[in-house]
Amino acid sequence: MRTGSWATVGVALLLSSGVLTSDLSAQRPEDIDAAWNRVRTVFRQRLSDEGIVGGSLWLRDASGVVRRELVGYADLASGRAIDEETIFHWASITKTLTGIAIMQLRDRGRLDLDDAVVTYVPELEAVFNPFGSMEEVTIRQLLSHSSGFRGPTWPWGGTEPWHPHEPTEWSQLAAMIPYTRIEFAPGSRFGYSNPGIVFLGRIIELLSGDDYEVYIDKNILKPLGMFRSYFDVTPYHLLPHRSNNYFVDGGSPTPNGLDFDTGITVSNGGLNAPIPDMLRYLRWLGGDTTVTEHAASILARSSLEEMWIPQVSVPPTPSSGVTEAVGLAFFITRSGPIEVIGHTGEQLAFLSFFCVDPTSGVAAIAAFNTTGQAADGPPVPNTRLVRAEMRSLVLGEVFPMLR
Repeated sequence: MRTGSWATVGVALLLSSGVLTSDLSAQRPEDIDAAWNRVRTVFRQRLSDEGIVGGSLWLRDASGVVRRELVGYADLASGRAIDEETIFHWASITKTLTGIAIMQLRDRGRLDLDDAVVTYVPELEAVFNPFGSMEEVTIRQLLSHSSGFRGPTWPWGGTEPWHPHEPTEWSQLAAMIPYTRIEFAPGSRFGYSNPGIVFLGRIIELLSGDDYEVYIDKNILKPLGMFRSYFDVTPYHLLPHRSNNYFVDGGSPTPNGLDFDTGITVSNGGLNAPIPDMLRYLRWLGGDTTVTEHAASILARSSLEEMWIPQVSVPPTPSSGVTEAVGLAFFITRSGPIEVIGHTGEQLAFLSFFCVDPTSGVAAIAAFNTTGQAADGPPVPNTRLVRAEMRSLVLGEVFPMLR
Protein backbone atom coordinates (compact mmCIF):
# COMPACT_ATOMS: atom_id res chain seq x y z
CA MET A 1 0.00 0.00 0.00
CA ARG A 2 1.23 3.43 -0.84
CA THR A 3 -0.44 6.76 -0.43
CA GLY A 4 1.17 10.06 0.23
CA SER A 5 0.55 13.74 0.65
CA TRP A 6 -1.72 15.66 -1.64
CA ALA A 7 -0.52 15.57 -5.23
CA THR A 8 -0.43 19.20 -6.37
CA VAL A 9 0.09 18.83 -10.09
CA GLY A 10 -3.62 19.43 -10.74
CA VAL A 11 -3.48 22.61 -8.67
CA ALA A 12 -0.52 23.77 -10.71
CA LEU A 13 -2.50 23.27 -13.92
CA LEU A 14 -5.34 25.34 -12.56
CA LEU A 15 -3.08 28.11 -11.33
CA SER A 16 -1.57 28.40 -14.79
CA SER A 17 -5.08 28.92 -16.19
CA GLY A 18 -5.98 31.48 -13.54
CA VAL A 19 -8.79 29.46 -11.94
CA LEU A 20 -7.54 29.65 -8.37
CA THR A 21 -6.47 33.26 -8.59
CA SER A 22 -9.72 34.62 -10.00
CA ASP A 23 -12.08 36.65 -7.81
CA LEU A 24 -14.99 34.35 -6.96
CA SER A 25 -16.34 36.30 -4.01
CA ALA A 26 -18.95 38.13 -6.10
CA GLN A 27 -20.36 35.06 -7.82
CA ARG A 28 -24.14 34.70 -7.95
CA PRO A 29 -25.95 31.46 -6.91
CA GLU A 30 -26.54 30.53 -10.53
CA ASP A 31 -22.78 30.66 -11.04
CA ILE A 32 -22.44 27.76 -8.59
CA ASP A 33 -24.51 25.67 -10.96
CA ALA A 34 -22.30 26.72 -13.84
CA ALA A 35 -19.13 25.91 -11.88
CA TRP A 36 -20.44 22.51 -10.84
CA ASN A 37 -21.44 21.74 -14.41
CA ARG A 38 -17.86 22.44 -15.45
CA VAL A 39 -16.56 20.16 -12.70
CA ARG A 40 -18.95 17.30 -13.50
CA THR A 41 -18.21 17.58 -17.21
CA VAL A 42 -14.47 17.25 -16.57
CA PHE A 43 -15.12 14.41 -14.10
CA ARG A 44 -17.07 12.38 -16.64
CA GLN A 45 -14.65 13.13 -19.45
CA ARG A 46 -11.54 12.22 -17.47
CA LEU A 47 -13.03 8.92 -16.28
CA SER A 48 -13.91 8.10 -19.88
CA ASP A 49 -10.51 9.16 -21.21
CA GLU A 50 -8.60 7.06 -18.69
CA GLY A 51 -10.81 3.97 -18.78
CA ILE A 52 -11.81 4.26 -15.13
CA VAL A 53 -14.61 1.76 -14.52
CA GLY A 54 -16.39 3.72 -11.80
CA GLY A 55 -16.14 6.84 -9.68
CA SER A 56 -18.14 9.00 -7.33
CA LEU A 57 -17.70 12.69 -6.43
CA TRP A 58 -19.74 14.45 -3.73
CA LEU A 59 -19.83 18.01 -2.43
CA ARG A 60 -21.54 19.35 0.68
CA ASP A 61 -21.82 22.57 2.61
CA ALA A 62 -23.04 23.18 6.14
CA SER A 63 -26.66 22.70 5.01
CA GLY A 64 -26.15 19.27 3.46
CA VAL A 65 -25.20 17.55 0.20
CA VAL A 66 -25.33 20.10 -2.59
CA ARG A 67 -23.99 18.11 -5.54
CA ARG A 68 -22.98 14.57 -6.42
CA GLU A 69 -21.86 12.78 -9.57
CA LEU A 70 -21.96 8.99 -9.95
CA VAL A 71 -20.29 7.50 -13.00
CA GLY A 72 -19.76 3.99 -14.31
CA TYR A 73 -19.86 0.60 -12.66
CA ALA A 74 -19.19 -0.91 -9.27
CA ASP A 75 -19.02 -4.36 -10.88
CA LEU A 76 -18.68 -4.96 -14.60
CA ALA A 77 -19.55 -8.66 -14.60
CA SER A 78 -22.99 -8.09 -13.07
CA GLY A 79 -23.57 -4.71 -14.69
CA ARG A 80 -24.04 -3.15 -11.25
CA ALA A 81 -23.75 0.63 -11.51
CA ILE A 82 -22.14 3.02 -9.04
CA ASP A 83 -24.91 4.40 -6.83
CA GLU A 84 -25.34 6.19 -3.51
CA GLU A 85 -24.91 2.95 -1.55
CA THR A 86 -21.72 1.76 -3.28
CA ILE A 87 -19.06 0.78 -0.76
CA PHE A 88 -15.52 1.87 -1.61
CA HIS A 89 -12.21 1.03 0.03
CA TRP A 90 -10.65 4.16 1.59
CA ALA A 91 -7.08 2.93 2.12
CA SER A 92 -4.89 5.50 3.89
CA ILE A 93 -7.81 7.74 4.81
CA THR A 94 -8.02 5.16 7.63
CA LYS A 95 -4.94 6.85 9.10
CA THR A 96 -7.07 9.81 10.19
CA LEU A 97 -9.20 7.48 12.32
CA THR A 98 -6.04 6.03 13.85
CA GLY A 99 -4.89 9.54 14.73
CA ILE A 100 -8.23 10.37 16.36
CA ALA A 101 -8.03 7.17 18.41
CA ILE A 102 -4.57 8.14 19.66
CA MET A 103 -5.91 11.58 20.64
CA GLN A 104 -8.79 9.92 22.51
CA LEU A 105 -6.31 7.85 24.51
CA ARG A 106 -4.21 10.98 25.13
CA ASP A 107 -7.23 12.89 26.41
CA ARG A 108 -8.08 10.00 28.73
CA GLY A 109 -4.61 10.11 30.26
CA ARG A 110 -3.36 6.85 28.76
CA LEU A 111 -0.41 8.35 26.85
CA ASP A 112 1.38 11.56 25.97
CA LEU A 113 2.13 12.52 22.37
CA ASP A 114 5.77 13.10 23.25
CA ASP A 115 6.19 9.69 24.86
CA ALA A 116 8.83 7.43 23.35
CA VAL A 117 7.24 4.83 21.09
CA VAL A 118 9.42 2.09 22.60
CA THR A 119 7.61 2.64 25.92
CA TYR A 120 4.61 0.91 24.32
CA VAL A 121 6.24 -1.11 21.52
CA PRO A 122 9.50 -2.38 23.06
CA GLU A 123 10.28 -4.45 19.96
CA LEU A 124 11.33 -1.19 18.30
CA GLU A 125 14.46 -1.11 20.45
CA ALA A 126 15.93 -3.45 17.81
CA VAL A 127 15.62 -0.86 15.01
CA PHE A 128 18.96 0.44 13.75
CA ASN A 129 19.00 4.18 14.44
CA PRO A 130 22.21 5.87 13.24
CA PHE A 131 20.93 9.23 14.55
CA GLY A 132 20.64 8.36 18.22
CA SER A 133 18.55 6.36 20.63
CA MET A 134 15.16 4.88 19.74
CA GLU A 135 13.97 6.56 22.95
CA GLU A 136 13.97 9.78 20.91
CA VAL A 137 11.30 8.57 18.45
CA THR A 138 7.92 9.79 19.71
CA ILE A 139 4.23 9.15 19.12
CA ARG A 140 3.92 12.70 17.77
CA GLN A 141 6.54 11.94 15.13
CA LEU A 142 4.66 8.82 14.02
CA LEU A 143 1.46 10.85 13.68
CA SER A 144 3.22 13.57 11.65
CA HIS A 145 5.25 11.24 9.40
CA SER A 146 8.49 12.67 10.72
CA SER A 147 9.82 9.64 12.62
CA GLY A 148 12.33 8.50 10.01
CA PHE A 149 10.75 5.09 9.39
CA ARG A 150 10.63 3.85 5.79
CA GLY A 151 7.62 4.39 3.54
CA PRO A 152 6.34 0.91 2.54
CA THR A 153 5.25 -1.84 4.89
CA TRP A 154 7.15 -4.50 2.95
CA PRO A 155 10.81 -3.52 2.46
CA TRP A 156 11.53 -6.42 0.11
CA GLY A 157 9.69 -8.29 -2.60
CA GLY A 158 6.03 -8.97 -2.03
CA THR A 159 5.31 -9.46 -5.73
CA GLU A 160 4.75 -13.21 -5.87
CA PRO A 161 1.13 -14.45 -6.18
CA TRP A 162 1.49 -16.49 -2.98
CA HIS A 163 2.70 -13.49 -0.95
CA PRO A 164 0.10 -11.96 1.38
CA HIS A 165 -1.17 -8.54 0.32
CA GLU A 166 0.06 -7.13 3.64
CA PRO A 167 1.59 -8.75 6.75
CA THR A 168 -1.26 -10.64 8.36
CA GLU A 169 0.06 -10.85 11.93
CA TRP A 170 2.10 -8.68 14.27
CA SER A 171 4.76 -11.41 14.44
CA GLN A 172 5.49 -10.93 10.73
CA LEU A 173 6.02 -7.20 11.13
CA ALA A 174 8.00 -7.70 14.34
CA ALA A 175 10.31 -10.11 12.50
CA MET A 176 11.31 -7.28 10.15
CA ILE A 177 12.11 -4.83 12.94
CA PRO A 178 15.76 -5.94 13.47
CA TYR A 179 16.27 -5.37 9.72
CA THR A 180 14.75 -1.88 9.83
CA ARG A 181 16.66 1.39 10.03
CA ILE A 182 15.75 4.98 10.74
CA GLU A 183 16.23 6.83 7.44
CA PHE A 184 16.65 10.41 8.72
CA ALA A 185 16.93 12.24 12.01
CA PRO A 186 13.55 11.89 13.75
CA GLY A 187 11.60 15.13 13.76
CA SER A 188 13.82 16.79 11.17
CA ARG A 189 11.58 16.50 8.11
CA PHE A 190 8.59 14.85 6.45
CA GLY A 191 8.85 11.24 5.30
CA TYR A 192 5.59 9.38 4.71
CA SER A 193 5.61 6.08 6.60
CA ASN A 194 3.08 3.27 6.56
CA PRO A 195 4.84 1.19 9.27
CA GLY A 196 4.80 4.20 11.59
CA ILE A 197 1.01 4.21 11.54
CA VAL A 198 0.87 0.45 12.09
CA PHE A 199 2.90 0.98 15.27
CA LEU A 200 0.22 3.44 16.41
CA GLY A 201 -2.40 0.76 15.76
CA ARG A 202 -0.39 -1.57 17.96
CA ILE A 203 -0.41 1.03 20.75
CA ILE A 204 -4.20 1.42 20.46
CA GLU A 205 -4.66 -2.33 20.86
CA LEU A 206 -2.26 -2.65 23.79
CA LEU A 207 -3.74 0.26 25.76
CA SER A 208 -7.41 -0.40 25.03
CA GLY A 209 -7.44 -4.20 25.18
CA ASP A 210 -9.50 -4.23 21.96
CA ASP A 211 -8.54 -5.25 18.46
CA TYR A 212 -8.00 -2.11 16.40
CA GLU A 213 -11.14 -2.68 14.34
CA VAL A 214 -13.25 -3.16 17.47
CA TYR A 215 -11.87 -0.04 19.14
CA ILE A 216 -12.55 2.19 16.11
CA ASP A 217 -16.02 0.74 15.62
CA LYS A 218 -16.96 1.29 19.27
CA ASN A 219 -15.40 4.71 19.71
CA ILE A 220 -15.71 6.45 16.33
CA LEU A 221 -17.85 4.66 13.74
CA LYS A 222 -20.87 3.76 15.86
CA PRO A 223 -20.98 7.10 17.72
CA LEU A 224 -21.09 8.81 14.30
CA GLY A 225 -23.81 6.48 13.04
CA MET A 226 -21.52 4.95 10.40
CA PHE A 227 -23.29 1.59 10.54
CA ARG A 228 -22.32 0.43 7.04
CA SER A 229 -18.62 1.06 7.59
CA TYR A 230 -16.29 -1.82 8.39
CA PHE A 231 -12.77 -3.15 8.01
CA ASP A 232 -11.45 -5.71 5.52
CA VAL A 233 -13.82 -8.56 4.52
CA THR A 234 -17.36 -7.39 3.73
CA PRO A 235 -20.29 -8.55 5.90
CA TYR A 236 -22.66 -10.73 3.88
CA HIS A 237 -25.54 -8.27 4.05
CA LEU A 238 -23.42 -5.51 2.49
CA LEU A 239 -21.89 -7.56 -0.37
CA PRO A 240 -24.52 -6.37 -2.89
CA HIS A 241 -23.12 -2.84 -2.44
CA ARG A 242 -19.38 -3.55 -2.44
CA SER A 243 -17.40 -2.12 -5.36
CA ASN A 244 -14.95 -4.30 -7.19
CA ASN A 245 -11.66 -2.74 -8.26
CA TYR A 246 -9.82 -3.01 -11.55
CA PHE A 247 -6.32 -2.89 -12.96
CA VAL A 248 -6.18 -1.85 -16.60
CA ASP A 249 -3.65 -3.63 -18.77
CA GLY A 250 -3.64 -3.06 -22.51
CA GLY A 251 -6.95 -1.25 -22.31
CA SER A 252 -8.76 -4.17 -20.66
CA PRO A 253 -9.87 -3.90 -17.00
CA THR A 254 -9.15 -6.95 -14.85
CA PRO A 255 -11.07 -7.31 -11.57
CA ASN A 256 -9.13 -7.81 -8.35
CA GLY A 257 -12.13 -9.17 -6.43
CA LEU A 258 -14.54 -7.61 -3.98
CA ASP A 259 -12.50 -8.23 -0.83
CA PHE A 260 -8.95 -8.29 0.48
CA ASP A 261 -7.44 -8.45 3.93
CA THR A 262 -5.10 -5.69 5.12
CA GLY A 263 -3.99 -7.87 8.02
CA ILE A 264 -1.96 -6.28 10.79
CA THR A 265 -1.78 -3.08 8.71
CA VAL A 266 -5.52 -2.43 9.13
CA SER A 267 -4.82 0.76 11.13
CA ASN A 268 -2.90 1.99 8.12
CA GLY A 269 -5.58 1.40 5.49
CA GLY A 270 -8.39 -1.08 6.15
CA LEU A 271 -11.55 1.05 6.07
CA ASN A 272 -14.48 0.36 3.73
CA ALA A 273 -17.60 2.54 3.64
CA PRO A 274 -20.25 4.08 1.39
CA ILE A 275 -19.91 7.80 0.80
CA PRO A 276 -23.02 8.74 2.86
CA ASP A 277 -21.28 7.19 5.89
CA MET A 278 -18.08 9.07 5.08
CA LEU A 279 -20.07 12.31 4.85
CA ARG A 280 -21.11 11.82 8.48
CA TYR A 281 -17.42 11.80 9.32
CA LEU A 282 -16.76 14.92 7.24
CA ARG A 283 -19.71 16.71 8.84
CA TRP A 284 -18.21 16.03 12.24
CA LEU A 285 -14.77 17.23 11.11
CA GLY A 286 -16.47 20.38 9.85
CA GLY A 287 -17.86 21.13 13.30
CA ASP A 288 -21.35 19.62 13.10
CA THR A 289 -21.89 17.79 16.39
CA THR A 290 -25.56 17.14 15.59
CA VAL A 291 -24.60 14.21 13.33
CA THR A 292 -25.78 11.94 16.17
CA GLU A 293 -26.50 12.45 19.85
CA HIS A 294 -23.07 10.96 20.63
CA ALA A 295 -20.96 12.87 18.10
CA ALA A 296 -19.89 15.61 20.51
CA SER A 297 -18.41 13.06 22.92
CA ILE A 298 -16.01 11.43 20.43
CA LEU A 299 -13.21 13.97 20.82
CA ALA A 300 -13.05 17.51 22.15
CA ARG A 301 -13.05 20.07 19.37
CA SER A 302 -9.87 21.59 20.78
CA SER A 303 -8.11 18.22 20.45
CA LEU A 304 -9.37 17.80 16.89
CA GLU A 305 -8.14 21.25 15.96
CA GLU A 306 -4.79 20.39 17.55
CA MET A 307 -4.48 17.69 14.89
CA TRP A 308 -4.61 20.40 12.21
CA ILE A 309 -1.68 22.40 13.53
CA PRO A 310 1.22 21.95 11.07
CA GLN A 311 4.05 19.86 12.49
CA VAL A 312 6.35 19.58 9.46
CA SER A 313 6.15 21.02 5.97
CA VAL A 314 5.73 18.88 2.88
CA PRO A 315 8.19 19.66 0.05
CA PRO A 316 6.30 21.79 -2.49
CA THR A 317 5.71 20.89 -6.09
CA PRO A 318 7.50 23.55 -8.19
CA SER A 319 5.18 26.33 -9.41
CA SER A 320 2.16 24.72 -7.76
CA GLY A 321 1.21 27.85 -5.84
CA VAL A 322 0.14 25.87 -2.80
CA THR A 323 1.69 25.19 0.56
CA GLU A 324 1.23 21.92 2.37
CA ALA A 325 2.07 20.60 5.79
CA VAL A 326 1.24 17.55 7.83
CA GLY A 327 -0.36 17.86 11.24
CA LEU A 328 -1.28 14.86 13.36
CA ALA A 329 -2.57 12.30 10.83
CA PHE A 330 -4.11 15.03 8.64
CA PHE A 331 -2.63 17.07 5.79
CA ILE A 332 -3.21 20.82 5.68
CA THR A 333 -3.20 22.50 2.26
CA ARG A 334 -3.48 26.22 1.51
CA SER A 335 -4.07 27.83 -1.86
CA GLY A 336 -4.82 31.53 -1.74
CA PRO A 337 -7.62 32.09 0.78
CA ILE A 338 -8.63 28.41 0.83
CA GLU A 339 -7.20 26.18 3.56
CA VAL A 340 -8.44 22.63 3.92
CA ILE A 341 -7.60 19.54 5.91
CA GLY A 342 -7.74 16.15 4.29
CA HIS A 343 -6.09 12.95 3.17
CA THR A 344 -5.78 10.71 0.14
CA GLY A 345 -6.05 6.94 -0.15
CA GLU A 346 -4.61 4.38 -2.55
CA GLN A 347 -4.59 0.60 -2.30
CA LEU A 348 -4.90 -2.07 -4.96
CA ALA A 349 -6.91 -0.20 -7.62
CA PHE A 350 -8.91 2.05 -5.25
CA LEU A 351 -7.98 5.74 -5.08
CA SER A 352 -9.73 8.44 -3.08
CA PHE A 353 -9.52 11.84 -1.43
CA PHE A 354 -11.42 14.06 0.93
CA CYS A 355 -11.01 17.69 1.88
CA VAL A 356 -12.83 19.78 4.48
CA ASP A 357 -12.81 23.49 5.23
CA PRO A 358 -13.19 23.21 9.02
CA THR A 359 -14.25 26.84 9.37
CA SER A 360 -17.30 26.53 7.08
CA GLY A 361 -18.05 22.81 6.92
CA VAL A 362 -17.69 22.76 3.13
CA ALA A 363 -16.34 19.36 2.10
CA ALA A 364 -15.63 17.25 -0.96
CA ILE A 365 -14.98 13.54 -1.26
CA ALA A 366 -14.31 11.25 -4.20
CA ALA A 367 -13.46 7.62 -4.89
CA PHE A 368 -12.31 5.74 -7.98
CA ASN A 369 -12.18 1.95 -8.45
CA THR A 370 -9.64 1.66 -11.26
CA THR A 371 -5.97 2.13 -11.99
CA GLY A 372 -3.35 0.33 -14.03
CA GLN A 373 0.31 -0.49 -14.10
CA ALA A 374 2.65 -0.30 -17.04
CA ALA A 375 5.71 -2.54 -17.02
CA ASP A 376 8.17 0.36 -17.04
CA GLY A 377 6.22 3.52 -16.27
CA PRO A 378 3.71 5.27 -14.03
CA PRO A 379 0.21 3.91 -13.37
CA VAL A 380 -1.85 3.70 -16.55
CA PRO A 381 -4.51 5.05 -16.56
CA ASN A 382 -3.15 7.92 -14.50
CA THR A 383 -5.86 7.93 -11.85
CA ARG A 384 -3.56 9.85 -9.51
CA LEU A 385 -3.56 12.76 -11.94
CA VAL A 386 -7.34 12.55 -12.34
CA ARG A 387 -7.68 12.61 -8.56
CA ALA A 388 -5.44 15.68 -8.31
CA GLU A 389 -7.28 17.45 -11.11
CA MET A 390 -10.71 16.86 -9.59
CA ARG A 391 -9.64 17.97 -6.13
CA SER A 392 -8.12 21.11 -7.59
CA LEU A 393 -11.19 21.91 -9.66
CA VAL A 394 -13.47 21.56 -6.65
CA LEU A 395 -11.22 23.76 -4.52
CA GLY A 396 -10.80 26.38 -7.20
CA GLU A 397 -14.24 26.46 -8.79
CA VAL A 398 -16.73 25.62 -6.08
CA PHE A 399 -15.31 25.90 -2.55
CA PRO A 400 -14.96 29.71 -2.62
CA MET A 401 -18.68 30.06 -3.47
CA LEU A 402 -19.87 27.90 -0.58
CA ARG A 403 -17.63 29.16 2.22
